[in-house]
Amino acid sequence: MGTFIALLDYTDQGIRNIKNSPHRADQFNAMAEKAGARVVAQYWTIGSHDGVLIIEAPDDETAATILLSLGASGNVRTTTLRAYEWADAQGLIEKQ
Repeated sequence: MGTFIALLDYTDQGIRNIKNSPHRADQFNAMAEKAGARVVAQYWTIGSHDGVLIIEAPDDETAATILLSLGASGNVRTTTLRAYEWADAQGLIEKQ
């Protein structure tokens, strides 16, 4: 399973519908599980982004699909980062 970090930014629509945000988060968690992924953590943040998701997915395509669906809802824009645990990163670095 790969790890992905998604930075979330509310759209104008998302701000207008802020009270539904917890319900939408639950729906996203269920959709991710159905796709074979898992939401490891969800954080609402103060600062340059409105939230952070940490997701484990079996492959890049699954992560992209669920995060595209999240963005297509119109409530958030996402910036996705592929994350590597240190041991995996070391292996990649050693190949250089």
